[in-house]
Amino acid sequence: MAHIEMSLLSIECFMNDGKLDAAELGKMVALAEADGEITPEEIQVLRSVIKRIKPEEVDAPMRARLESLSKKISTQ
Repeated sequence: MAHIEMSLLSIECFMNDGKLDAAELGKMVALAEADGEITPEEIQVLRSVIKRIKPEEVDAPMRARLESLSKKISTQ
């Protein structure tokens, strides 16, 4: 059920300043990985969140986080 918590967290993160930063994305990934695996539902939430990130908002820490996440979920 982490995907529900992740969805709620994404709403909260985007509402506070309209953006998602690397630390906030990291919190969502941590929720997904808490049980030792990332489920298809959690991947769906993560992909949905990533689609909402604007290119101009991607700084070096976010780029690194996105690359790491991409490697994790592309194999699933």
